[in-house]
Amino acid sequence: MPSPEIPPARSVIAPDGTKIATYEFGDADAPTVLAVHGFASSALLNWHATGWIRDLTRAGYHVIAIDQRGHGASDKPHHASSYSMDALVGDVLTVLDTFMLDEVEYVGYSLGARVGWAAARELPDRIGRVVLGGIPDGDPLTRFRIDEARAHIAHGHEVTDRLTGTYLQMASGIEGNDLAALVSLVEGMRGGPQPGPENAPTQPVLFATGSEDPIIDASRALAAAAGEEFFEIPGRNHFNAPTSRAFRDAALAFLAKKSL
Repeated sequence: MPSPEIPPARSVIAPDGTKIATYEFGDADAPTVLAVHGFASSALLNWHATGWIRDLTRAGYHVIAIDQRGHGASDKPHHASSYSMDALVGDVLTVLDTFMLDEVEYVGYSLGARVGWAAARELPDRIGRVVLGGIPDGDPLTRFRIDEARAHIAHGHEVTDRLTGTYLQMASGIEGNDLAALVSLVEGMRGGPQPGPENAPTQPVLFATGSEDPIIDASRALAAAAGEEFFEIPGRNHFNAPTSRAFRDAALAFLAKKSL
């Protein structure tokens, strides 16, 4: 079955005036899944190109996929203050209110999973079952060298930190990415409450991480501490896990439990 055609992006306006691009698929009267992508990705790259939209709509879901601020067709502020977790969760709430959605299921990957963790806690009456892919405990952004990244963007200076270089190389390889905005996002999201058993959502959660992803042990530990399900995505690392059919199948089976 081919993937649904890509509709024109529809922008909603966050409380701070930031435009958030959204894409709507499937029957609007069906149960809705809100799909939120990872760092330096986009709604279409993370969910449409990988088969998630096809499989979710085929399973009978209405899907709203969003470009998080700083990504895709959404606005890309260059100030770190625009990228607090409160702002990103606020974008989720704005989408729900604009589309007049009383309750959704949530599927998020990496950055989208961290936003999903917080959104599920803040919006327990609006978010039902939650799929969180590629999320560890703690703050993985503390190792990112913002100073090196900004010097590289502004002056072409060499990036010596391996993790920082990997993320910049990955982000720069995706058409339309604004590296300055993405670095501001990293800076804005540092610190603050991090995922842990003491602040776990009350909704049912499925954690999923690639077997080749270095964060798998931390992700598995977070799931165990929170008393939630964990799925090991076979043969996948952090960057290609969303392409896994096994991951999609596990997520669909988990979401379907709501109707049982």
